[in-house]
This record gives sequence, structure tokens and C-alpha cells, in this order.
Amino acid sequence: MSDTKVLRLVKKSEGELPEEAFTGKAVAKAEPKAVPSPITRLVPPRKPKRPRRQKRERTSEMPQLSREEMLKIFRTMYLSRRLDDKEIQMKNQNRIFFQISGAGHEAILTAAGMCLRPGYDWFYPYYRDRALCLQLGMTPLEMLLQGVGAEADPNSHGRQMPSHWGHSKLNIVSQSSPTGTQLLQAVGCAEATYRIKLVKELKRRIKNFHGDEVVYVSLGDGTTSEGEFWEALNTACNLRLPVVFVLEDNGYAISVPVEVQTAGGDASKLISGFPNLFRQKCDGTDPIESLAVMQRAVDNCRKNRGPSFVHAKVIRPYSHSLSDDEKLYRYEAERVADAERDPIKRFGALLVQEGVASADELQSLKDEVDREVNEAADAALASPQPAAETATDFVYSPKVDPTSAAFDTEDQVELSGNPGTVVDLINRCLHTEMKRDARIVVFGEDVADCSREKFINDVKGKGGVFKVTANLQREFGSQRVYNSPLAEANIVGRAIGLATRGLKPVVEIQFFDYIWPAFHQIRNELALMRWRSGNEFSSPVVIRVPVGGYLKGGAIYHSQSGVSLFTQIPGLRVVYPSNALDANGLLRTAIRCDDPVIFLEHKHLYRQAYNKSAYPGDDFMVPFGKARTVREGTDLSIITYGALVQRSVVAAREAEKQGLSVEIIDLRSLNPYDWNAITESVRKTSRVIVAHEDSVSWGYGAEIAARISTELFEYLDAPVQRVGAMDTFVGYAPQLEDAILPQSADVLKAIVELHNY
Repeated sequence: MSDTKVLRLVKKSEGELPEEAFTGKAVAKAEPKAVPSPITRLVPPRKPKRPRRQKRERTSEMPQLSREEMLKIFRTMYLSRRLDDKEIQMKNQNRIFFQISGAGHEAILTAAGMCLRPGYDWFYPYYRDRALCLQLGMTPLEMLLQGVGAEADPNSHGRQMPSHWGHSKLNIVSQSSPTGTQLLQAVGCAEATYRIKLVKELKRRIKNFHGDEVVYVSLGDGTTSEGEFWEALNTACNLRLPVVFVLEDNGYAISVPVEVQTAGGDASKLISGFPNLFRQKCDGTDPIESLAVMQRAVDNCRKNRGPSFVHAKVIRPYSHSLSDDEKLYRYEAERVADAERDPIKRFGALLVQEGVASADELQSLKDEVDREVNEAADAALASPQPAAETATDFVYSPKVDPTSAAFDTEDQVELSGNPGTVVDLINRCLHTEMKRDARIVVFGEDVADCSREKFINDVKGKGGVFKVTANLQREFGSQRVYNSPLAEANIVGRAIGLATRGLKPVVEIQFFDYIWPAFHQIRNELALMRWRSGNEFSSPVVIRVPVGGYLKGGAIYHSQSGVSLFTQIPGLRVVYPSNALDANGLLRTAIRCDDPVIFLEHKHLYRQAYNKSAYPGDDFMVPFGKARTVREGTDLSIITYGALVQRSVVAAREAEKQGLSVEIIDLRSLNPYDWNAITESVRKTSRVIVAHEDSVSWGYGAEIAARISTELFEYLDAPVQRVGAMDTFVGYAPQLEDAILPQSADVLKAIVELHNY
């Protein structure tokens, strides 16, 4: 008997599983036993005739596998399962602290790994994807190092729970726990390839660019209920991006069955209207069928035909995690039916049945895997956990410090030209930085001059609702300046993926009031990417956000100012200029630094005459964490930022008429902030007011006031006072708005009362 066998797939590309296998009806009865794919002997092929051109959905290419390849498939699948079992054992022994398995998903994942190129393609897996990572080259030891929380763990260096995959050498991008956030990032990663092809200079500046790389992203059936799933498909199809979406449908999102999650119980039917999307279904417990489907999916993307979507029906023989007990909600007959479709059991039986390997040979292979897993477990348990003092490592970039003297050019500034507004100097900074660095891309809602580029010379151009990005598209083209869908999570998620590939996204959220759909991506992904991966990955994105009130008509949803929700997030820089000169210098620092930045632009300050400035030059920078003394004083200090700077100046002038000398400190940067400047001012005046536009309760000033009271108590001659907005919302009527937001009169009242204390 020849030692070479060929497995041929005889099913159509759309799969021949009954429709009911993809709906909630299937849970009422056991799945029928699958008919094994036939094995035929390899014979010398005749010279093939040139085939007629066919639609790719009907292609009949079949995988041909040698005996060695089939055994490798089985080995990867079995190794994945045994690693799950070993982790379960270690968890029960209190040697690891969490476990979530990829059991039942091994076939489709091994097949996916066989079709893709580690270190060449890019990968955004989810927690069931152990077999994929093994197939790509991750070792059992590397996986178990994560389980024990070892510092040597390449996934996260002891910072994430098990099965949160990440491996920089293999291009497996750091994975997090939130469901579905990886989808938009994968789209952004693929978009990087698309953008790089359009900008010649980027081809030599971006590392690991090949031009035909594919981005793999996987998800469970429950994730199809997330809005970001639909946003990701929309952009991938619209731009025809090379993304392979793999839906691993095991029928349950923890305890919620698919028919409860999904209308009709079949996500494939719901997405059938997306254009440019190559859709296939397969039995994800059959590695040969899965391999054929994955080959077609990857080939479709490799040839730039658009995204592919693979809907793989798999099983979940174990509970969702060791924190879950599936016996509480799954009845016995259903679990028995799943066991009959176990991919390892089925494929092992097939190999023996068709003479690819004997039962003894398979047992020998299993014994070898078991030894490897046990040895890896022993090595992992002996590996030390990270030292306690490393807890703050990599919250921010260890190489680029935006608070350093390298970013401070204020003393050398030479102003020239006519004074410009905040809008003017932000716009000019964007122009000069985009000219300096081809990696910068600008996108968001309405930021382009004209999306229908053929008409760009016939219209004045939009350039943002506040005209901050005016003429950027005209100068740098639609490949670098473009509009996004009306979807804030889409903007930030894509930006994270673009930044991961080495581009520098400077994106705009049109109003601070509408940033909340993106908060998930900002808090759990953008700010955490570097720390959770142990500096293996980073996302230095700049998010420009118009913010604040005092608009006369802004009302509830165009006047919000909740900056403290962002300043409390480690890993995120937050800056807030009050004038044109600072806006120009701080934005340049934000773009050139290596951390994610929230750049807050007060709408009321955009075009004020009092905060104009001449142009400071193309390399002018203001470092983060350096406050500006707006006004010297001796009797009292005001610590403030944003729109309250000018209101404090007006109040201080009035107080001066009463013989009071008030010092004003404009923080400019809120995270980090200049504690030294605060300390010096408080020591000098012994009285301090913290003034801001946020509500007084739980506002940004509460932290500053608390720290002053704690660390500078001996220098105080009076309690720290706060001035802020009422604990309510901003109303539409001008008189109502004036009452709600802090005015100069409120600051003056606080000055007088504090002085008289």
C-alpha cells in the first residue's frame, strides 16, 4: 500500500449541511453522523485542459493531502485538545486561575492555519482559537506560560488570562476579552494594506508590507449580535478589503442559544445582502471540508477580490469556561449528539478506517503529544511570574516621552505672519505634519472636502463641520484624507488596526457628545494595547474631539464636557488647549508622540479673537504635562483649563480692582498634568480655586483638589474651592445655559469668598 493518500472534498463550496443544522430547530434532535470524505489513491495527473472561467462560488478545487499532512492535522487537533485538558487539570489543582477551551473548534482552526502564513498575514483570533495558534507556530509551552501568568509568556507577559492570544513574531495581534472589538481592528489592519498600495512612499516606510497579505479574524455566533460586527462587514465590503471572517458557530453564547441571539438562527442569511462578500458554509468539525473552504476564502482575499466569510458549524463539548456549567442549561441528548460530531474522534476514526494510520500508530502519536504537554506544563510551572515593580511598565511608550525636553520648543519659538484662530493653527499643523510624515491618515465624519472626488474642484469643500480639516483632501488626496461611516466605534477601531501596522491615524469624532459608541474601543482596546501585550503591540492614535458648551444653542447634545471619564484611563494622554498657539504645539506633540492621545478642542474657543496667535513654525511643540502661567499673582491661585481660562482672566481683572492679586495656571495637559506648577503656585499664594467646565461633583477638579489637600495641606490658609457647572445638563435657552455653566461672575464670587475666609 502506498504511504501517500489523497483526501478529496466532494461537497459544494456552499456546503451540504441541512439548513436546519444552522437554526435553533437542530437542537431538538441529534445531528446525523457525517459521511466521511472518500480517500482515493494518488495517480499521475493528466495535463489538464484550460478550464472555463467559473464563478468562484462554484469552484470545485479539492485539497490533496499526503499521509504525513493528514497526521499533522490530527496531531495539531489532538494537541489543542490535550492542552485544554491539561489546563483544566491545573485549574482544578489551583495551579492556574482561569480556563476557557477551544474544544470542538479544532478542525476549522487547524485548516485555517494551514492556509495562512505566520509572520506574513495578520491574525485577530478570539479565545477559542488555540488550534489556529498552534498551527501558526505557537508552542505548547508558550500557551501554558500564559495559563500560569509567567513573565516569559509571549502573549501578554503575565498580564492577561489564558487563551488571550498574541504573538508579535507570528503577527497574532494582542487579543482582549470584550466580544467583537477585534473585528473593526482587523478591518483597520487590512485597510493599512489598501492605503499603503495607494501611497508610494508608504511602501518603503511600513514594515512587513507585502501587498497580498490577508487578515484573519474570528468570532463566535454570539458576537454576530454586536453592532461592531456589522460595522466591520460594512467597511470591509465597501473597500473590498482582504479580510477572512471566520464564524465559529457552536450554537451557544455561554447559555444563550443561537436562535435567541439571531433572527432565523442563521447569521449567514442575514449578511447575504452584503456586496463583494464571498460567503461559504462548512462543517467545521470536518478538517478536510474546512480546508477546502478556507483555501478558497484565503485565495479570494489574496487576489484582492474582497472579503471572505466562512460560517463553520462546530460543537462545544466543554462548558463555556470553567466558570460555567453547561449541564445547567443543555439537556443530555443534545450533549450526546455533539459528542458524536467531535472532530478528533471523527477524524481519528477516519484515518484508521481508510488505512492512513493504524490504531497503534495513532496511539503512539497521542502518547508523544501527552509527553510534550506534560513537559511543557512542568516548564511553565517553574517559570517565574512578573515582579510586582513591573506593574506600571508599558502603560506608556518606554521610548518616546512627550513630557521631555525633546518636545519643548517654547523658548525658541519665532512667530510670523498674521494672527490665526485655533481653527487656523490646528489646520496648519495638520497640513505641515501630513507633509512631513506620509504615514499620517486623517478620517472621520465629514472631514473630507468632497467624497465624490471628481467634483472637488466644483465645490468649496466641507473639511469638517468646523472647517478644521479644510483643504487637507485637496492637498494630500483621498487616499490619506477621507470620510468614514457615521459610526464612532468604526472610526476608532479601524484606527487601532491602522496604527498596529505602523500608520499614524489622526481621526476626528465630530462632537464629544457622540464619542460614547467609541468609548468601548478607547477604554478597552486603544489605551490598553501596549500594556496588555507587554509592549509587543501599540496603537499611537490621535483622536481629535470638539468639546464643550458656551455655544448659545448647543443644548444637551452639543455641549458636553465629561473629560474626567478619559483622564482616569491609564495609557491615554488627554490634552486641552485654550488658545491657538498651544493648540498648534500640543497637536504636533500628540502626532509625534508614541501614545494614544485624546485631543480636546473647545468649540467656543475655535474662532475667538483673544486667543489668536501668529504661526510658530513647523517644529513648534508644547510638551505634555507642562502648565502655562497665564497671570502672575500673590493672593490666590486658580488652576484651570479650556474655556475657564479666559473667564478666570476676566474675573481676576475684576478682583484686581478690589486689590486682590490672582495667579492663573492653565494646565493645557490634563493627563499628565503639571503637579510642580500647581505646587509652586499654592506655596506662593496659600489659597487655591480649581475651576472647570465639568460638573462640580466628580469632575476633573475633584482629583486636583484632593491631592492639594493631601500633599500641600501645610501651605493652605483656606480650604480648596471648586468652581464648575451645575450637576445637571446644559439647556438650550441662553439664560438657562448661562445659569448652568460657570461664568466669570461665579469665579469672581469664589475669589472674594476664598480671600475673605
